[in-house]
Amino acid sequence: MKKSYKIEVDCANCAAKMEEAANRTPGVKEAVVNFMLLKMNVEFEDGANPKAVMAEVLKNCKKVEEDCEIYLK
Repeated sequence: MKKSYKIEVDCANCAAKMEEAANRTPGVKEAVVNFMLLKMNVEFEDGANPKAVMAEVLKNCKKVEEDCEIYLK
């Protein structure tokens, strides 16, 4: 399953850190951050719960870039 999320991040380097953190999160098959569009596209592993996985993605992203945001609606 693939989903797209609106994000808020200040610079391209921070967006790259977010992408790296998201890709290290269990349940994420692939995450791609587009800094210009302020979007994160996430492909989930089979059987993963997207809401639970994205809560972990947000936690991991906040560790590397504390003033970033992912809008999980």
